[in-house]
Amino acid sequence: MTSSRTGGQILVDQLITHGVKQLFCVPGESFLAVLDALHDASIAVTVCRQEGGATMMAEAQGKLTGQPGICFVTRGPGATNAAAGVHIAHQDSTPLLLFVGQVARDAMGREAFQELDYGAVFGTMAKWVVQIDDPARVPELVSRAFHVATSGRPGPVVIALPEDMLTEAAVVADALPYAVTETHPGAAQIAELQQRLSQAQRPVVILGGSRWSEAATQQFAQFAEAHALPVYCSFRRQMLMSAEHPCYAGDLGLGANPRMLARIRDADLVLLVGGRLSEVPSQGYELFAIPQPKQALVHVHADADELGKLYRPTQGIHATPQAFAEAVSTLRPASPPVWQAETKTAREDFLRWSDPAAIRIPGPLQMGEVMQHLREVLPADTIFCNGAGNFATWVHRFWPFRAFASQLAPTSGSMGYGLPAGVGAKRLWPEREVVVFAGDGDFMMHGQEFATAVQYGLPILVVLLDNGMYGTIRMHQEKHYPGRISATQLKNPDFRGYAEVFGGHGERVTTTEEFGPALARARASGKPAILHCLLDPEAITPASTLASIRKAALAAN
Repeated sequence: MTSSRTGGQILVDQLITHGVKQLFCVPGESFLAVLDALHDASIAVTVCRQEGGATMMAEAQGKLTGQPGICFVTRGPGATNAAAGVHIAHQDSTPLLLFVGQVARDAMGREAFQELDYGAVFGTMAKWVVQIDDPARVPELVSRAFHVATSGRPGPVVIALPEDMLTEAAVVADALPYAVTETHPGAAQIAELQQRLSQAQRPVVILGGSRWSEAATQQFAQFAEAHALPVYCSFRRQMLMSAEHPCYAGDLGLGANPRMLARIRDADLVLLVGGRLSEVPSQGYELFAIPQPKQALVHVHADADELGKLYRPTQGIHATPQAFAEAVSTLRPASPPVWQAETKTAREDFLRWSDPAAIRIPGPLQMGEVMQHLREVLPADTIFCNGAGNFATWVHRFWPFRAFASQLAPTSGSMGYGLPAGVGAKRLWPEREVVVFAGDGDFMMHGQEFATAVQYGLPILVVLLDNGMYGTIRMHQEKHYPGRISATQLKNPDFRGYAEVFGGHGERVTTTEEFGPALARARASGKPAILHCLLDPEAITPASTLASIRKAALAAN
């Protein structure tokens, strides 16, 4: 490169070099030079309504593709608004690059307008925080950011951009496109694993984490089927194994199937691939003893630092899920596994647990029948998105995930994630059907991004369950402080009208019979749509009511 370019131009050229096709932003004067460079670039820019939503959209694309999601926000409050998305990327092990505007270099350290120390702000939730002070170093540091975000355990990288650096010119060559390194298991490790399987009586498999691919999930499914292994997915990672596979036996989430938990506790060998067994999948760190599980544990992870960090594995294998799945895909047992009948029983337990037909809740809108209808009419590769709240149980327990890259849900439990994630997914793959499940409190956290869906003509479908409260917190109140309702009640708008005034399609659903026709009209509208579903407040979970939880708590006291 012999011509002079501004820092902003160099930066945009690096994004193109590294294969970036889309990015999300809320514009700010601190990175005007980047916005100007984007004017003539081949990158599609999605303008969002709040930085948290923008970062979540980028994180969703990173989760679906395994390539870093890209987001630009302005300094100060723009950066702090974006922090929720960075935290999601951290706990979900998602590659994400967040570019943040910064004050001019000669004003730094004076607490200038909207100045922040980004290392201090993001240091505990990002893999790396860097400030680029010299435009000639943009190719070097952006290349490193891509490598850091995608290597080992993926995660977020925050890059600060002083606004005067972006307008300063430099002559510098572009970097080469980044490439992800796959860490492969050794032949001796695979042989040791085969030996352990041959000696096991009650083995189980748990899949989780990131750095998977569609091919890897298919290869692992071949291995599991050949060995008749019962396979469980970690919290909000159900897309790693088809719910229709004969070995799939459930997910380790909130309100997990007690029969599944008993089976895992009784296992004599646990093969954990890609996951970390953090608080939720480990059921509050009680499913496995720390630091030494009583079950023999074979832990496969892309990051060597995760092996032995919490649980001391019987065998640690430093390998990416993709490389490991490829290595085991052709393995076959020497003799028929002795646990085949147990795997069949585990599968039958899952099918009973996930059958919505038997579920009855208070009120005229029966969510079990709603989920059954969605099963019947939606494509198998529909992308389901949700934030945090009891409402998400309807998806996690009763929707059969059958395709890779079909689930967007934050393991960090971040409210408001579903709608921006749905926008990010539909922007990436407009041909895929995208359904957002949201609660009333959850939706309003980032409900303004419905305007983004309308602006870009993204016909996502929002199933909004309204019970007039922060339901999860109310449930815990009744468990611990029965009858003492405090700060959990909500007065909500007419969400059908909300959708319509933004330019979308709205429906109001109060009974089971109304849901099917409302869904059909929403899908046929060709617009972003909200189905405002009114739930009886007593229907707090598929199995419990607020009154029953309160009664049990009072009896215990």
